Amino acid sequence: MNRTFSVLVMLAVACPDVFGQKQPRKRIVANPIELNYQFQPDSPSRREAADPTCILFNDSYYLFVSKSSGYWKSADLAKWTYIPCRSIATINDYAPAVLAYKGTLYYTASDRNRIFKNAHPDQDSWTEIPSKFQIPEHDPYLFQDDDGKVYYYWGCSDVDPIMGVEVDPEDGFAPKGKPVVLIRHHAKDYGWENPGENNEADKDGWNEGPAMFKYEGRYYLQYAAPGTQFRIYADGCYVGDSPLGPFTYIEDNPFSIKPGGFIAGAGHGDTFKDRYGNYWHVASMKISQRHWFERRLGLFPVTLTEHGPVAHTVFTDYPFVIPDRQTDFSKTAMPDGYNLLSYGKAIQASSALPEHGCSLANDERVETWWSASTGHQGEWLRTDLGSKMEIKAIQTNFADDHFTVKAPAQPQPYRYRIEVSDDTERWTTIVDQSRNEEDLPHRLHLLDRPVHARYVRIVNQCDLNGNFSLYDFRIFGTGNGPLPSRVRDVRISRNQRDGRSCKLTWAPLQNATGYIVSWGTDPKRLTHSTMTFDPYLDANWYSRNATCYFYVKAFNENGVGE
Repeated sequence: MNRTFSVLVMLAVACPDVFGQKQPRKRIVANPIELNYQFQPDSPSRREAADPTCILFNDSYYLFVSKSSGYWKSADLAKWTYIPCRSIATINDYAPAVLAYKGTLYYTASDRNRIFKNAHPDQDSWTEIPSKFQIPEHDPYLFQDDDGKVYYYWGCSDVDPIMGVEVDPEDGFAPKGKPVVLIRHHAKDYGWENPGENNEADKDGWNEGPAMFKYEGRYYLQYAAPGTQFRIYADGCYVGDSPLGPFTYIEDNPFSIKPGGFIAGAGHGDTFKDRYGNYWHVASMKISQRHWFERRLGLFPVTLTEHGPVAHTVFTDYPFVIPDRQTDFSKTAMPDGYNLLSYGKAIQASSALPEHGCSLANDERVETWWSASTGHQGEWLRTDLGSKMEIKAIQTNFADDHFTVKAPAQPQPYRYRIEVSDDTERWTTIVDQSRNEEDLPHRLHLLDRPVHARYVRIVNQCDLNGNFSLYDFRIFGTGNGPLPSRVRDVRISRNQRDGRSCKLTWAPLQNATGYIVSWGTDPKRLTHSTMTFDPYLDANWYSRNATCYFYVKAFNENGVGE
């Protein structure tokens, strides 16, 4: 065993697994966030949303996102209402930044130095103010300290650093003093800053998307790396005693990372506090198939300690709860019985394109999808769970295959029925969206009561602009078997020439769907976790000189093992 990497045999959990609190069903959600993700005006036809910032203003949450022709409002972080916006001339520029200052929201975005304000963001009534901030910037962020002072951060480059300066919102956000260098590139020391599908490129990636939050008197400056097109896109953090530093790197970085599971990526985000005092991280998640910038959004609970923030990302593309009270996210998590039943099960369809076969609709990879050969009413996809199981929820993830929709045109909403059967002859409808008017390409359907069935199918109920298609048709509930066994024979190999790289292997389990690998620099705080469906994890995102500790546990359709 390498002297600086250790396996811990323990029962603690690094990320939440089961919410013990009773919560309203309407507060159960799953990533990607349910939004009417907007199509873009250029080719190829695709949806895009990234670089989010979220703010609690007048007791409502407002979510601003790149390239979305508007923004969203929510009362509870679970259900969102879209607000189209024409009064902000830069609404479709990248990386919006928003500040609540003296009862008014202020908005800016990358590269333009234009600033807009609105005291009533429920209305599309923004007005532009004279801007005195003329420093070239990309990926801006605005932060107000407890003393009322306001700071402007920016940076998006594989060469240039993250910068910051104090500004005066009473004088057109004019800079007060000279900009300060805050974060430089350190890819040779911090593996997660290296670009590549597995941080393998061994060069500086794109450090970008700064954001700031304050906790117990200390300032946490976060930034994203190494590139939004990778599953390993993540957010790291420095900490300091003043808004402009100096800052110290937190060795347990990145604090927000999600390389595994159905949809991956947890970078270029914003950490914010809800009305109950809970912290959340909203971040960019990648598809990046039709275009590098084909992205979605994820929401992750955050634990804050004296060591820094931890975004709990594993299983957040399963159903989880948005609590309506103050919650310790290090001890609580998702509701019981929402295990994934559909992964790798036998699946059939009415038709399929050769390159988009029906098995791609339950492979837990958003980058692949099943597509029927047409978008005609009556196309269907059917999953065989193998035996009768308890079904509690179904997530539909529509893929827009062969769509030609381009902004400002709006798509025909998907209309469909979800049915169950025990024999493929007699079918019962459990979800009826045949008259649906909402454009929600990713949607979690919670059943009013669990149903027991072996077969589940989705049937198209309208003619579409393109093909009826699904990234994945995901079925959640409770299986019929035992939990997976304890993982055995974990072995670790750290690259002796490059401490940023480490490979773990273990004996595969026959009754496991996949595995959760947790790690951290403190044996009592395994702060990070990732999901893999293979009996190994080969990763290059560690800090070169850090001591790390690990444990591995298995999961299946019945729950999580020891």
